[in-house]
Amino acid sequence: MKLSNEWFTALSESENGQLVFVAGRDSLGEFMQSGKLKERVEITWKYEPDEKGMPTDEMAGKMETIQELLRKVMEKDKLAILTSVYTGGGEKIWVFYTRTVRVFGERINEALASYELLPIEIYTELDPDWEEYKDMYEMKQWAVD
Repeated sequence: MKLSNEWFTALSESENGQLVFVAGRDSLGEFMQSGKLKERVEITWKYEPDEKGMPTDEMAGKMETIQELLRKVMEKDKLAILTSVYTGGGEKIWVFYTRTVRVFGERINEALASYELLPIEIYTELDPDWEEYKDMYEMKQWAVD
């Protein structure tokens, strides 16, 4: 299975009506159907938003650095795949599907060991049918170029 790097961007709203940018990964059907990535991990980083609910440029840069680090570490042997990223309403959420939460946790600790403690929360759930991904993917019809 070849992992694509094709993404689309759509717009949504937070519960309080602020804009949320949704980046969704395309062409993941083979991974979804393989049945190997049954656990969903959501990493949430809450931040002090600007008037539109977005992070400052400095904060966005820090988040981008962490995102690329985690993506590289998790996807190197397809332990986990980053499927979507939500930004807005005072939080950034990265959604991964993984083979094992235990190893995912070990890797995230190793990857972030050299950083100061980050204000992130991690939520995990069994999602063998990729329900969250399917819900997010419906937004593709509203993708912006």
